[in-house]
Amino acid sequence: QVQLVESGGGLVQAGGSLRLSCAASGRSFNNYAMGWFRQAPGKERAFVAGIPWSGGSTYYADSVKGRFTISREKAKNMVYLRMNSLKPEDTAVYYCAAARAPYTIPVQSATAYAYWGQGTQVTVSS
Repeated sequence: QVQLVESGGGLVQAGGSLRLSCAASGRSFNNYAMGWFRQAPGKERAFVAGIPWSGGSTYYADSVKGRFTISREKAKNMVYLRMNSLKPEDTAVYYCAAARAPYTIPVQSATAYAYWGQGTQVTVSS
């Protein structure tokens, strides 16, 4: 059974930091792009960051550039999202996702991802 499990969310004050982790099991995603998305109440799920299967250039939404860093640890089948200088508008449920096709770069469309975690809540207080 393929699973993506996020952890590391929580409540943090504005300006603080969190590191989200995504543990993949059931298969290896080493040849697949991975992404982080978020969904705030009343809003659509939105792309946050992505990393290609090769682990090369990373991709970010404009709203998080310079503050968030995505990384992956292939040996452990893990993906991370380091979030610094958090703002109240970063409050959302954060989801980890694995691309539908191998050997691709991450894209912003959620339809390009086949596997999703259950999400982890991040709340940033002002």
